[in-house]
Amino acid sequence: MKTFTAKPETVKRDWYVVDAVGKTLGRLATEIALRLRGKHKAEYAPHVDTGDYIIVVNAKKVAVTGNKREDKIYYRHTGYIGGIKQATFEEMIARHPERVIEIAVKGMLPKGPLGRAMYRKMKVYAGSAHNHAAQQPQVLDI
Repeated sequence: MKTFTAKPETVKRDWYVVDAVGKTLGRLATEIALRLRGKHKAEYAPHVDTGDYIIVVNAKKVAVTGNKREDKIYYRHTGYIGGIKQATFEEMIARHPERVIEIAVKGMLPKGPLGRAMYRKMKVYAGSAHNHAAQQPQVLDI
């Protein structure tokens, strides 16, 4: 009997929708990253993208514990000299609520071409509406 190895063309991918209302950011991000990688499947292989598509709705209502709402700082660089910018969690939620979840999940995925392919399967929306109804996503309770 031969050992089964997953191949990119034979991977079956499902669509899931996750509601982020009241969910803790890190705990939500770890579960999303696990599903994007495909580690919940029996046919998981580290060198093949076996993960599912994840749609995250209500990103602006994600929760953090403690004082992180005021104290957590996100840094980015413009590319120019002295171009370091920072924003608190509150400012990020007000300006770009999707990026908070995107940054958290991206840091939990592999770095490289395979990790970028996994990251592209995540769709994040600030509100409750999304435009992926044609894919008939299943509700994923995390």
